[in-house]
Amino acid sequence: MASLTPREHETLSHMAAGLTNAAIAARMEISQRAVEKHTAMLFDKLEIPRTTATHRRVQAVLRYLEGQEGDPP
Repeated sequence: MASLTPREHETLSHMAAGLTNAAIAARMEISQRAVEKHTAMLFDKLEIPRTTATHRRVQAVLRYLEGQEGDPP
């Protein structure tokens, strides 16, 4: 998680909230293509492989939530 840029981290937090790429783009005031780029980069940085057995977006959110467990409320 430490290797993510602030924008990638923000994108991931919106993904964890269940937002679609279109909703993330609107919230962040960027294009959907920019959201797609941030998402692709965070998948690479979190080393989440493309596979038919798992959903990369879900895997990224699970890692995000695991990282939030130690944060104070």
